[in-house]
Amino acid sequence: MKTALVTIAEGTEELEAVTVSDVLHRAGVDVTVASVGELKVNCSHGTTIIADCLIEDCKDKIYDLIVLPGGLSGAENLRDSEVLVEMLKKQKDENRFYAAICAAPAVVLQTHGLLAGKTATCYPGFETDFDKHSGERVVVDGNCITSKGPGTAMEFSLILAEKLMGEEVKMTLIEAMIVSK
Repeated sequence: MKTALVTIAEGTEELEAVTVSDVLHRAGVDVTVASVGELKVNCSHGTTIIADCLIEDCKDKIYDLIVLPGGLSGAENLRDSEVLVEMLKKQKDENRFYAAICAAPAVVLQTHGLLAGKTATCYPGFETDFDKHSGERVVVDGNCITSKGPGTAMEFSLILAEKLMGEEVKMTLIEAMIVSK
């Protein structure tokens, strides 16, 4: 079974975190939601999410995909987690998927050199230090997948599902969830 780690922190953009988790679950992926702080996380727009575990519980596990939702303060909290940063570097080095949306590509991935040589996108205005910025809604560059923000969360999630489970699963999800193509 394919596995995904969705990371959250105080201030995470809940629409992005929940959409990714839900779509990957529907695709048949074993999803773990891990917090870099407390198990109970207050998100950027007032929703509370309770994580499955803390990031420290995940540090010795291997995931097919690690996902970073945005929300500026959430992304800053993810950026400051040494455990998560080490996991992301290992994920990149071992050519497994890592993904970020909204502020997280810039605040986390760019800050820690995880976008070096990669084309990426993020929430408008955060891309100033990118080596190669794309204005696309979702960008796939090898094992790195980035997206712009809450309005692109479904598209981003479906691409993540496709990368892990294949085109047929993605098309089944699009039809079942009545997503416009």
